[in-house]
Amino acid sequence: MGHSSKLAKLEAATDALRKACIFIASAALVLLVATFGWLVFGRYVLNATPTWVEQLALLLVCYIAFLGAAAGVKENTHLGVSLFRDMMPVAVQKVFMIAIDLILAGFGLVMLIAGIVLMRFGWDTLLPMLDIPESFRTLAITSCGALIFLFSGLRALVRILSFSDWHTVPQDLEI
Repeated sequence: MGHSSKLAKLEAATDALRKACIFIASAALVLLVATFGWLVFGRYVLNATPTWVEQLALLLVCYIAFLGAAAGVKENTHLGVSLFRDMMPVAVQKVFMIAIDLILAGFGLVMLIAGIVLMRFGWDTLLPMLDIPESFRTLAITSCGALIFLFSGLRALVRILSFSDWHTVPQDLEI
């Protein structure tokens, strides 16, 4: 099996992970809107405000933000300044792009490790009104770190292995 077929399978797997991130974040957003609808209905129609909505909203926003951020890393859609990189010769641009991917992968690894520490620390503490461990909130940070590490690390690896074959235009290389 050649490099190109392995890379195609790797691209398909990471794209499936990205789609799962988007799906879960979208479902969380729909649930967030529905719970706020219930909050408004409960407060103004039933005259009984559901107190758990705020805590659930905080939990859902964590998943929406962190999973969306991880998908953005995979899609390479985050805001970036490329002026100085684009002024360099093509070989230097490629080195910069690999370095950026490695730095981003390192950031994801730090998030993953810190997230695991936070999950261990918060397991015995329950979220108020929801009665679930605080670790469910920090699971969003941990999973985002793991996904950023995976997406950026694999993109750097692919760029290193195919250094002479790819162009510096971001749309030319997806991983």
